[in-house]
Amino acid sequence: MATLTKTTRRDFLKIAGTTAGGLFIGFNWLGCDSPKMEVLTDEQVLSQAKGFNAYLSIAPSGDIVIYSPNPELGQNIKTSFPMVVAEELDADWKNVRVMQANLDQEKYDRQLTGGSGAMPHSWERLRKAGATARYLLVAAAAKEWGVPASEITTEASKIYHKGSGKEASYGDMAIAASVLEAPEEVTLKDPKDFKIIGTPVKNVDNQAIFTGKPLYGLDFYREGMKHAMIQRPPFGMKIKSVEDAAAKNVKGISDVMVMENNVVLIGDSTWPLMKAKKLLKIDYEADGLVESSSDHDRLFREMLDSNKAEERRRDGNVAMAFKNAAKVVTAEYQCPFLSHSPMEPMNFFAHVKENSAELIGPTQTPDRAASAAAEILGIPKENISVEITRLGGGFGRRLRADYVEEAVKVSKAINAPVKVTWSREDDITGGAYRPAVRYRFEAALDADGNMIGYKLKGAGINAGNSTRQNNFPSGAVDNVLIESIDHNSPITTNPWRAPITNFLAYAEQSFLDEVALEANRDPVEFRLSLLEKAKANPVGGELGYDADRMIGVIKTAAEKSNWGKNPNVSQGFSVYFSHRTYVAQVADIEMENGSPVLKKITAATDCGMVINPTGANHQVRGGIVDGMGHAMYGNLTFENGLPTQKNFDKYRLIRMKEVPQIDVHYVDSGYDPTGLGEPALPPTGGAVANAIYKATKRRLRRQPFIEQEEFSDLNLEIKRA
Repeated sequence: MATLTKTTRRDFLKIAGTTAGGLFIGFNWLGCDSPKMEVLTDEQVLSQAKGFNAYLSIAPSGDIVIYSPNPELGQNIKTSFPMVVAEELDADWKNVRVMQANLDQEKYDRQLTGGSGAMPHSWERLRKAGATARYLLVAAAAKEWGVPASEITTEASKIYHKGSGKEASYGDMAIAASVLEAPEEVTLKDPKDFKIIGTPVKNVDNQAIFTGKPLYGLDFYREGMKHAMIQRPPFGMKIKSVEDAAAKNVKGISDVMVMENNVVLIGDSTWPLMKAKKLLKIDYEADGLVESSSDHDRLFREMLDSNKAEERRRDGNVAMAFKNAAKVVTAEYQCPFLSHSPMEPMNFFAHVKENSAELIGPTQTPDRAASAAAEILGIPKENISVEITRLGGGFGRRLRADYVEEAVKVSKAINAPVKVTWSREDDITGGAYRPAVRYRFEAALDADGNMIGYKLKGAGINAGNSTRQNNFPSGAVDNVLIESIDHNSPITTNPWRAPITNFLAYAEQSFLDEVALEANRDPVEFRLSLLEKAKANPVGGELGYDADRMIGVIKTAAEKSNWGKNPNVSQGFSVYFSHRTYVAQVADIEMENGSPVLKKITAATDCGMVINPTGANHQVRGGIVDGMGHAMYGNLTFENGLPTQKNFDKYRLIRMKEVPQIDVHYVDSGYDPTGLGEPALPPTGGAVANAIYKATKRRLRRQPFIEQEEFSDLNLEIKRA
C-alpha cells in the first residue's frame, strides 16, 4: 500500500537550475531552514552538491547524480542509499551516477557509519527525496501537456500519458520541474511496486576498485605534502629518553621530534620513515598502571568474586529460585582483547592553515574528526573541512579520531600539509581494541527441566557495561539477576564490530546449550519454549526484542539446515538479536581423522526488507566469516603494557581455506529495513562451539578456541569442506 508522508520546507531543499537547465534536489536531514535559491551552472552544481546529505540532480541529458552522505567502508551503503532514492524517483538505474558527499555539519544528520543504524535512520528520508523529485517531474509534465497529473505514469526515467500518447524523459522536464513548488506531502510507493529495491545491484565502486582508481585514504596524494609516522609508547608508560641520531641520518628524513608522549618522524615518503623508525632507541618508564595479561586474569577473578558489581536487571525472587532449584548449572566464559585489523591501516591527511584546516581521509565519524581538529586548533568548527575517502575497513576502529588528531597536530607543528600513516605494527599495537571480558553464568532448573532462574555477571577490562540486560533470555525467565563490573585500564578500547554482543552472544548461546543439555531438552526446542513464554507473558514488562521475529529466524534456520535429521552430522545452534536484526545459525560439523571439519553454516536473517540482495549476502557471509575467525584464532595478549602480537605472523586471522560453505536465507517479516553490517557476527561463535561440543563432547568456554589446553590432543584447525 502506498504511503502518504509529510514533507516540509524544513526537510526538503529544492535548488533551481535554470541556467544549467537541470533539476537539483537535496534532502536536508537535520531539518534546518532551506537556503536561498541559487542559479547554478553544471560545474557549480557538481561542486556545491557535495554539501548535501542525500543529493539528487537531473540534467537535460537524463543523467542522475545522487550523493551518498555516509562513509563507505564495505557495508555497501554507497550503493543501497542511492537505490532507495532511485526507486521512489522511478529512475533508470543505468543513468544513475553516485558520488560521496563530504561533511556538511549544517545539512547532515547522523553522517556516520556505526551501529548498523544508517539504513533504519535514513529509510524514510531517502524515499521522500526520490518521491518528491518524481512529483515535481510529473507536475511539470501535467502542466505542459494540459492533462491531470493523476493520469501520468513514470517508469525508468520516463514520463507517460497513455491517453494522449505523450511521453518525455526526465531530462526533458528538468527545467520546468525546477521552478515548481515542492509539496508538503508526498505519496511513497507501495513496496509491491518496487523495481530496484530487492534486486541484486553491483557495488557502484566496483569498476574503480578493480582498476585501482584512487578511492582510499592511502591512495591520497598531494604535491608538496610531507609524510609522517609515529612511534607510540606502551600502555601506561612515558618517554624517559630518546636516541634519534641514526634515524635522522636516513636519506629522506627531514625531522624527528618528540610530541607529547610520542616520537614523530617527518619525511618525503613512508619507506624512509619505516626504516628510520626501526633505528630509534627509546627508553620508557612507568606512568601509572602497566598491565600484563596475567594481571587481567587476576582482575577477572577478583571482580567476579566481589560484591561491587552494578545491578543491571532484577526480576522476581532470584535467591528463592536458586534455593528451590532441582539443579543449578554454572559456567564461566572468557574472551580476549582483539585488534580491529582493517585491511587499510590508519591514515589521514591534514593541512592546517592560519584560521582553518583541511582534512582528508577514511573516517567513520567525520563530524568527530572536525570537532577534534577545532578543539586542538582553537578555531571555529565551521572552519574545518572534511573530505571522506572510501574506507578500507573499519569495524569500529575508525569511530575514533586519534589518528586524525595526530595529523592535525603534526601539520600544525611543521606548518605544512602532512599525511600520517600507520604501519601494520602500529595498527595492531596502537590500541583501541575490543575489550576483554569474563562472564559468570548460573541457571536454576526445576524438576521438569524448566529454567526458573538466571544469573549473569560480566567483568570487563575497559568494557563499560559488558551485558545487554534486556536481551533474550531476559523476559523469558521469572527470576533474573544481571550485573556488570569494569576495570579502568590504560589499554585503550573501542567498539568492535557488534560491540559487546560480538562475544556475549557466544557466551550466552553456549551456556544456554549447557542448560538445555542438563534439562534433557533439544537446544532449539528449549529456546522456542522460552520465547513462547516471553511472547505470552513477558517478565519485567516490555521486551527489548521481538519474540515473534526471533521465533521466525529460529524455525527458518532449523528447517533450512535439516536440524537433527542427519545422525552423521553434529549440529550446533545459536540465535541472537542485535542492532535491530535477528539472526539464527546452525553449524554442521563432521569428524574426519579425529578432527572436526566444519562443513556448512546455515543462517536465517530477519533484517526487515532487503534493499540489495547482493550487498546483504556479502554482509551476512562476511559477518559469519569474521565471527568464526575471531572465535577460532584471534588473541591479543600483553606483557608490560605492550602487545605480544605485533603483526599477522602472530596475530592469527582466518584463512580462505578455512571458510566453510555458507547458506543464507531471509525471513520476510514485513518490517522496514534494519542494519546488516554487524548482526550476523554475534551468533557464529556459539553455533560453531556448540557443534564442536556435539562432535567431541568438549566444551569451549574461552576464545580463541585453538588455544584451549583442554583441546591440546585434538586438532582444532577446522578445515574447509
